[in-house]
Amino acid sequence: MTDAYGHHGHHGHHVHYVHYVHEEKAEGFGTVRIRPVDAGADAAVLHGWVSAERASFWGMNGLTRDQVAEIYAHMAGLETHHAYLVELDDDPVAVLQTYEPSEDRVSECYDVEPGDIGVHVLLAPAGERGARPGWSSALMAVFASYVLVGQDRRRVVVDPDVRNEKALARFFRQGFEAGPVVTLPEIDLPDVHLPEKTAQLAFLRREVAFPG
Repeated sequence: MTDAYGHHGHHGHHVHYVHYVHEEKAEGFGTVRIRPVDAGADAAVLHGWVSAERASFWGMNGLTRDQVAEIYAHMAGLETHHAYLVELDDDPVAVLQTYEPSEDRVSECYDVEPGDIGVHVLLAPAGERGARPGWSSALMAVFASYVLVGQDRRRVVVDPDVRNEKALARFFRQGFEAGPVVTLPEIDLPDVHLPEKTAQLAFLRREVAFPG
């Protein structure tokens, strides 16, 4: 159970207060809450997701739990990139990362507009309850409402791997418009290594997601 302060009672050992940045009912599914990733506490869950074969497009296959924790700890120190754990009725169900496109390699591949926000989404494997029809769409709608309305942005940009047909289908169902297919350049810095990636850019404008 969670009280108004996002205070989990069922872990037993220590009480920790969680700051949720967004909370929304997903009709027919439950309450979705979004909170910043806690690199240490969430490392085991995140590692299980990102190291799964189905998450190979996420680029973290083969990393240890500590390496995953380090990546998220590094991100927590950045003003431009943010990672959130998404819960459905207290169960972790997704990672949402947001970033300033102007501070990211994607800016080399398209014309960034004022009010743009970049998003990466990783959905957890369907749990014991199994994948329920409409769940990913309901979740994507919550994400759109958080970044476009909650953060007052004008347009979401996503850059899924061009081979990631499932992700692309999900974005297009959500009303995203296809942009160009681009090659994101390799990044090789002391803290970050990202291989070159061929991505399908796609965009969702606020007036499309929330007409009127």
